[in-house]
Amino acid sequence: MSRFVPVVIVLTGIVVLWYGAAIALNAKWTYDQAERAGRSVGLAELVADTMAQERPVLPAPHQIAAVLWDSTAGQKVTSKKSLVYHGWVTMQATLTGFALGTLIGVAMAMGIVRYRVLDMSLMPWAIISQTVPIVAIAPMIVVLSNKIGLGEAVGMENRLVSKAIIAAYLSYFPVLVGMIKGLRSPEQAQLDLLTTYNATEAQAFRKLRLPASVPYLFASLKVAIAAALVGAIVGELPTGAIEGLGARMLVASQFGQPMMMWAALFAAAVLAGILILVVGQVQQVVDRRMGARP
Repeated sequence: MSRFVPVVIVLTGIVVLWYGAAIALNAKWTYDQAERAGRSVGLAELVADTMAQERPVLPAPHQIAAVLWDSTAGQKVTSKKSLVYHGWVTMQATLTGFALGTLIGVAMAMGIVRYRVLDMSLMPWAIISQTVPIVAIAPMIVVLSNKIGLGEAVGMENRLVSKAIIAAYLSYFPVLVGMIKGLRSPEQAQLDLLTTYNATEAQAFRKLRLPASVPYLFASLKVAIAAALVGAIVGELPTGAIEGLGARMLVASQFGQPMMMWAALFAAAVLAGILILVVGQVQQVVDRRMGARP
């Protein structure tokens, strides 16, 4: 129980600061309305009004919580107004891109560790690829995937394919870096010991390098799945999508609905937390299967 105390303290501090910021940022509207009516505003009235504005600059936490609750528990999951529905659409692209990015990252890491020429030639390009802003290449990915009909080629919707590619683009690099670190983590003495046992390079890879890389892999997977979610949301913006958390944020921004935009943002954060917890649970299962102590 004591381990949750620091978390509660930090969250309480964030909520208090948030309420203070909401009062400060939303006060201008209250003062403007009072000035037009030719009256003054007391502190109690100021606080009450800034906590209940329909279109505040910064919604108060309880306002976002109310909209988030109404958009999840208050709607059918099949409704286009439900954030559960939009979250499912985004999660499909996230998981598809995450799986693709993981495969690419692991395959590249194995090749880079095994062949020095790939380390010298491929790794610099992988690093350079992460310096390109995703918002700059996302529209190009969408246009190219639609142009060549990539979705039809793999039996998926074009929008899902383009979002998955963007998610994979962001998620493969953490897996690549973590896997390379893990595959290279065994000490030279351990490798020499396998050599004395006349183990082949493939056997050393399977019995030593791969098991040693598991903790590094799962640490990078937690980062990668969060990055994949970001990529899926970003991929929804240039596709003209009307479904998904990213599309929900964009529509709310265009129509001046800040509370809905914040609710969608929090829904994305909750979804990211759930996905990371799932990866953590899978890691625990794998660790137990490998004989790790609890």
